Amino acid sequence: MFLGVVIIFITSCKREYLDPVPQTSIVDITAFDTPARILNQVNSLYQGFKSGTFMGGRGQIAGDIRGEDFINETTNLVTGADVWMLNPTGTSQNFVKNLWAQAYFAINLCNLFIDGMAAKGTSVVGAALSNNYLGEARFLRAVSYYMLLQHYARPYADGAGNKPGLPLRLTGIKDPGFSDLARSTVAEVYTQILADLNFAEANLPLTNPGLLSTSRAHRNSAIAFKTRVYLTMQNYAAVITEANKIVPALPPFVATSGVPHALQADIVNVFRSPYNTTESIFSTSMTTTAGDNPGTQNQLGFYWSRTTGGGEFSLNATTGIVTDPGWTAADRRRSFNAVVSGKLYLNTKYNAPSPFIDWAPVIRWSEVLLNLAEARARTNVGVDGQALLLLNAVRQRSDPAVILAPATQAALIAAILTERRIEFLGEGLRNIDLMRLLQTIPAKGSAPSKTPADAGYIWPISADEMSLNKLMTDN
Repeated sequence: MFLGVVIIFITSCKREYLDPVPQTSIVDITAFDTPARILNQVNSLYQGFKSGTFMGGRGQIAGDIRGEDFINETTNLVTGADVWMLNPTGTSQNFVKNLWAQAYFAINLCNLFIDGMAAKGTSVVGAALSNNYLGEARFLRAVSYYMLLQHYARPYADGAGNKPGLPLRLTGIKDPGFSDLARSTVAEVYTQILADLNFAEANLPLTNPGLLSTSRAHRNSAIAFKTRVYLTMQNYAAVITEANKIVPALPPFVATSGVPHALQADIVNVFRSPYNTTESIFSTSMTTTAGDNPGTQNQLGFYWSRTTGGGEFSLNATTGIVTDPGWTAADRRRSFNAVVSGKLYLNTKYNAPSPFIDWAPVIRWSEVLLNLAEARARTNVGVDGQALLLLNAVRQRSDPAVILAPATQAALIAAILTERRIEFLGEGLRNIDLMRLLQTIPAKGSAPSKTPADAGYIWPISADEMSLNKLMTDN
């Protein structure tokens, strides 16, 4: 059911006629009757979002295997060989169809929750807590729409968002027959994303206790994600405005309010239990409980690790970022990489074996610092001083002996883009960075390059959406 709760229909002895509301379940009409039930609905939002087919793994994986830093080792369509080759079709079940379906399922959960809170929930928990919860729902909806845009729509830079975007569904769908909706423009979808994030910023709690500081959204989660959204839109002034709310002018760059986000002394600790360092702004959490982890062939560790996973993709040791001469052997981030069976893999960034309970990162503090660095570098002539400090803060955390000193504005921007490839290798940002700048997706191995004008630069629309939505148009 769309609300993410289980309905148990009792059929023996026609019991349903005696007990029209099943006593072992929560149905639509009672889902918002008590504070505990409402909190269960909030938890269900995260459960839908962190599915292995979406932001528990494949959402990030798709962002990396489209780029040039990984080589496909298995030619397995189930694990994205067609995505890596840049030729998936609308009938591609395992990425194109499943990611679309799960993202819209997560969006619909948010919409149903927002509708339910308006109808009853707010009166049950009070306005303040209601707004906290609604902030979480709108944050998750915003991230979901953003991720869909990165694969199924033209980049914002192509026509300032005037190209076809997504069906912008903002009310909950409970029954079949309500699928027809035309595509809004890319700009219109971004407008809604930012409206949701602005609401979230204004209404989310400043902090969350314990592990929830990373696994549930708080105010800085919304601010941080806005820096990514505005960077994707090439609105560099807005990136600076948002980042300045929480990033100080000088090192050590500890967040000035809310959760005290900071770079960890050792990057390896960011990817190890308990996964809630102050660097991890928002991640999808996993446990060993059945159904509370992505499952085989979905999780980041399964794709990247040859030792504890399937090793579906090795690192491109010919033209990938691992060949960059400036990425020194002493850099701590090199410790994630290892030669196994004669090939180089991103072997230990995610190293928990099956059932693969590594938390999947959505956004980290180092990204906020580099987002701000790039925005300042592109805005200010010459070598911007704060941008250089931010860049070196990220580099020297993992390689203290190196001081980056680009001599020109262009060299500074190039250094920041390189740092992003190193820092976020295996975290799903490479495709986003290529497309936001309308760059060609480079060739790798047997996969050809794709220019922004080529078919396959973005994914086709899911065949399921095309068959159900009579107003939908394909890419």
